[in-house]
Amino acid sequence: MRLSIVVPCFNEEATLPELHRRATRAAEGIVGQDFELVLVNDGSRDRTWQVMQTLTGEDPRIAAVNLSRNHGHQLALSAGLSIARGDRILILDADLQDPPELLPEMMRLMDEGAEVVFGQRRHRDGETLFKRASATAFYRILRWLSDVRIPVDTGDFRLMSRRAVDVLNSMPETHRFIRGMVGWLGFKQVPLEYDRDPRTAGTTNYPIRRMVRLAIDAITSFSIRPLRIASMLGMLFAVLGLAGVVFSISGWFFGRTLPGWTSVMVVMLTLGGIQLTVLGIMGEYLGRLYIESKRRPLYVIDEIRTRDRAQ
Repeated sequence: MRLSIVVPCFNEEATLPELHRRATRAAEGIVGQDFELVLVNDGSRDRTWQVMQTLTGEDPRIAAVNLSRNHGHQLALSAGLSIARGDRILILDADLQDPPELLPEMMRLMDEGAEVVFGQRRHRDGETLFKRASATAFYRILRWLSDVRIPVDTGDFRLMSRRAVDVLNSMPETHRFIRGMVGWLGFKQVPLEYDRDPRTAGTTNYPIRRMVRLAIDAITSFSIRPLRIASMLGMLFAVLGLAGVVFSISGWFFGRTLPGWTSVMVVMLTLGGIQLTVLGIMGEYLGRLYIESKRRPLYVIDEIRTRDRAQ
């Protein structure tokens, strides 16, 4: 099979018919009928799974995957990649903000030798100023913190070779930031700039809480620099504390009174806040080690349905 299109879905009943139409039309223009569309239902609370079942009855090229519960976007995507059979795999979000019509250009770049062709956003239509500003800041902070080259202004929208996907599937970590994991792979990776469209229908499934959690997963998965920063802060305040002790002793020795309850409280609260922050950073890394040590499955597939059979 020449091409697989993998689409994680959460509460996307309104977008699925248009997604099916545009994705299949783009694929047919490049590979004819030699492709599959892998739709992964990530524990949706609306009729997403029912719509998927209807589509599988109409189109034999669709494989609908139903997860046992909501595992999150990155694990739902991992589930889809694990069953994709194509020589090349396109990762696409169900909201159609990343246009499948870019597939011909992505295939051309891969024909020229790229192992990964990733979409790089020039402009983001239909998003709030806060969302655009926070995304811009996140990618640049991550690039500064990370030891892995992770391109800025990119999502999971990309075309990958079979070789790259096989290596990605072999990576076992639970807290997954797939665009960073793909960057870690190496190989020849080529950007394709595009303008991101507004959502076709529905509302975003990435509120601030999920964005923050993804950011924490990204930073802790690809950098230990926060721990180094915590260590440097500890050393800095230790030096400042030692200087304060010397200053206090010298003042007592020369008979100077050192009033200042407010300043003492400010110093104590500052030091307490720094200590709690450092403990929190260490706790994030330690918690991830604890979860990884359990070696639980990344996800649980309840059912895989095609037109011919259900598994």
